[in-house]
Amino acid sequence: MTTANRFAENVITAFLDGPDNPNIPNAIHSTEGAKDYGYKAALVGGVTVWGWATPTILEALGERWLQDGWAKIRFRRPTYPGDELTVRVEQNDAGSWDFRMTKPDGEDALAGEVGLGKAEWFPELTQAERTTAEERPDQLPQMTLDLAKAAGDIRPMATEISVEEALEYALEKQRTDLPLFVSDHPRVHPGWIAGRMIRLLHHTFDYGPAIHAGSHIQHLAPFEAGQTITQAARIVDAYERKGHHYAVVDGMLLGEDGTELVRLRHTTIFQVAKRENAG
Repeated sequence: MTTANRFAENVITAFLDGPDNPNIPNAIHSTEGAKDYGYKAALVGGVTVWGWATPTILEALGERWLQDGWAKIRFRRPTYPGDELTVRVEQNDAGSWDFRMTKPDGEDALAGEVGLGKAEWFPELTQAERTTAEERPDQLPQMTLDLAKAAGDIRPMATEISVEEALEYALEKQRTDLPLFVSDHPRVHPGWIAGRMIRLLHHTFDYGPAIHAGSHIQHLAPFEAGQTITQAARIVDAYERKGHHYAVVDGMLLGEDGTELVRLRHTTIFQVAKRENAG
């Protein structure tokens, strides 16, 4: 297993498959849908952008990070197809690593901290009591601030992450050739992990377009493909800011044997305010 280094840096050019497809489920990731909300082009999905940082984080922190490491990230500026992002991970005086994905104009698309072991904020993340997977009904209620505030634990779901799906995600969504994610027994990619609360919210509510605003992610155990996991969560906060409607979701991913693999806090804008020149 590789050891930690003080600094790592890489550059990636952002990409998005099919931005002109009008049938994209989250319209903010389509050209016309994004422009309708005041953005100049389709927004690349936040979990995809976060996933692109994985090689740089592993270069700095080593493979241990995937099973005993954490990240606290905030999305600062939209990422558009063709944007050149510089990914920097640098150890700070506190013993963690500062993390930035910077656009050519010097603005951060994404910033935060990553580290090894348990994060200081880990005890703040709540655990859902409702952890047995439930079927998704045919009709879902439209997500509103009032419903989100009253929701508490939301409907758990079971998700199979096969070896084939893990390989497809790594090769097509992340375009990575790291052996950890494209071997015969691949690890599940951090980008896929970060997107689980989005899928879980859609298991309980109808909503969108939506924008990923931030995440706290604590890796707790090795997460290998080829199993069915359970996703469980509760909404711990919901509020309005500058016309956007936000929800904060504390969730966990449980392995097939019941092991807690990941605990995370997902912050989403589930109702995006329309405005001119959004960025």
